[in-house]
Amino acid sequence: MTAHVHAAHGDGFAPHVHAAPVSSTRTLLASLALTLGFAAVEAVGGWWTGSLALLGDAGHMVSDAAALGLAALAAVVAQRPPTERLSYGLGRVETVVAAVNALLMLTVVVALFTAAVDRWLHPHPVQGGGVMLVAGLGLLVNLTVIFVISGGEQTLNTRAALLHVVGDLLGSVAALSSGAVVYFTGWTPIDPLLSVAICLLILHSSLSLLREVIHVLMEGVPAHLTLPEVGLAMAQVGGVRSVHDLHIWTLSSGSVALSAHVLIEDLLAWPGVLTETRHLLHDRFGIEHVTLQPEPAHHVIRPMPRVR
Repeated sequence: MTAHVHAAHGDGFAPHVHAAPVSSTRTLLASLALTLGFAAVEAVGGWWTGSLALLGDAGHMVSDAAALGLAALAAVVAQRPPTERLSYGLGRVETVVAAVNALLMLTVVVALFTAAVDRWLHPHPVQGGGVMLVAGLGLLVNLTVIFVISGGEQTLNTRAALLHVVGDLLGSVAALSSGAVVYFTGWTPIDPLLSVAICLLILHSSLSLLREVIHVLMEGVPAHLTLPEVGLAMAQVGGVRSVHDLHIWTLSSGSVALSAHVLIEDLLAWPGVLTETRHLLHDRFGIEHVTLQPEPAHHVIRPMPRVR
């Protein structure tokens, strides 16, 4: 998403757009409809069975629906073209929303853990059979949403949304398991115990996602690439003496950028070297956004004139 300047014929500059895929927006919207719809069903089921676990999971699904809505909005905004003030466009909005979603999940973990402690200290009777029925339906809905999101474009944004849905899935499994235990044995402490286990799983996934988001925001090298490997490959292109000031970072999901200074034997051969290097970076490393500055390997350094 850079601006390419054309000096000839007065073309001015034209933005080079890396838009977010429309398919990810549709995927998120479909997931939003399914999640929000069943949240209402689960809330009614919680009221009917007297289950705080189902009511809490319904609230969890509402927060997930909000997260999916934010993710869908970010996917739409990310498709907007660059401007004079935002030359890279708005692709990073997806990364920011992923960070917000990860932080939101951390607050959900705290809320679930607090509720689990309260449930342990103050057991509450529930209708185990009704809980199993509603939780079983919730399990099917969450599996459907996971299937829908997993089949779409994978970005940090959709991965963050998927994290919320996985949390819902685990919540449905816990509610189903606790309902079964309560129904067959009457042992109510199983509900808070399973809730704590789920909190630990969600905490691990949330921190992992947040760490990756921070790495992107800090313009770190993508996990699947290493500077020495890329630099060595570039230095092996015919006519290239060495590569320095090499930088690789993620512009947005699926868009990696690279900039470097290339020391070459002959400046007249630069057009061919540039073409070969760009093909190498694209075909071997999947890097499309490339900015290279040629430097002659042999040049005479002229002394600065004396000022009298």
